Amino acid sequence: MLALRLARGAHPLVQLRRFLVAAASAGTGFLLLCTLGYAMGHPEAAAGSMLRLAWCLAPLAATVYFAVAVARTDPGTRPRSGLAAIGLGPARLMALSAVTTALSTTLGSLLALVVFLHLRGDLTGMPFDGAAAGFLAADQSLPLPAALTLLALVPVSASMASALVLRPKDGRPRRTGWRGGPSSASGTGDAPDAQLDGLPGEALVAESPTAPRPAPGGLPWGVAALAAGLAVETYASRSDRAPGPHLPGGLAVGPAGVLAGWALTALGLALAAPAIAHGCGWLLQAVRPGALRLLAGRGLQEEARRLGRPLGVVCAVASGAYATAALYAGARPSFGPLTALGAVLVTGCTLATLATAAIEAKQARADTVAALVRLGAPATLLRTAALLRAGALAAVFVPLTWLVAELAAMPLAG
Repeated sequence: MLALRLARGAHPLVQLRRFLVAAASAGTGFLLLCTLGYAMGHPEAAAGSMLRLAWCLAPLAATVYFAVAVARTDPGTRPRSGLAAIGLGPARLMALSAVTTALSTTLGSLLALVVFLHLRGDLTGMPFDGAAAGFLAADQSLPLPAALTLLALVPVSASMASALVLRPKDGRPRRTGWRGGPSSASGTGDAPDAQLDGLPGEALVAESPTAPRPAPGGLPWGVAALAAGLAVETYASRSDRAPGPHLPGGLAVGPAGVLAGWALTALGLALAAPAIAHGCGWLLQAVRPGALRLLAGRGLQEEARRLGRPLGVVCAVASGAYATAALYAGARPSFGPLTALGAVLVTGCTLATLATAAIEAKQARADTVAALVRLGAPATLLRTAALLRAGALAAVFVPLTWLVAELAAMPLAG
């Protein structure tokens, strides 16, 4: 009941994010149900049905990833002073966040079931002159336990992942950054020692802790996974000339080893992206930085862990899309509706996850930005620092994505 009240009284932007989670859950649930319909209509093609179910793992993972990102930024389940006194400690708030995520995803799954039953003609008759009857097995009764099991995949996975990510972490060191308290405003706080041009006091550099956070440690593993993925893809494309699996819309992607190579490449980008983002922050404040570059660089180093992983996933999806487009530049392949829906789900969820992580980063530094404004920092300086952070990330990750996409498409083009 408390989760329902928190969900009902949330800010409209929070409600919009929950609605997007429900929409993503509905799309993924519909893909799973369509897989069930194909298996019912083609009992002789068990391998094809399993392959279609495997294709649904990418939209499922993207939807769960997006739902977890929304749960992290939910203000209704954020720890606040006084909540523990009424029994809402970190563990209870974690449970509320998991329940809220389950509510949003369950709503989407129910919507997918209604649309699926409507297209089958089980509710109001066959729509679209029976155009969807072929791949939905409209002439057979729907096995309700199997349908409910598939629809439960997204709510169960999303709620469990949210509970795992938001679980209380005892013994975690507290962040010691400057927050603009009275001692800091008077110049006695622990702000970094730096020269600032034309700004009221040296405390303006304290958008980050006194010492920059250490770089994330996933760069070696990410580079190793990226190199292994490209090697596997090259080997598979040269040694296996058998026709590979096809998407539901008929789009061939080559041998199965190529898919494994793409998966390793995506994993490598996701693992290495936080360290690369941290390196971008280090480069911004290298060689006698002024106020602008120091603010942008320290801020980017603080946000590297929060923004790096979603940014790496977006780069992996973009590189895969670019490689596929380059591979079929003149072939004009026919994309079916289910293939298009899966592509929209994966792309939309990854972009929405990155946007949600950016919102979370903005919320995390809201107190610091307010303190800097009270000290007299111009608003244009803070906006320019944010644009400089975004420009630095784009200058590094756009060429990296293009390079990985070219290397991934090169073996298939030969």
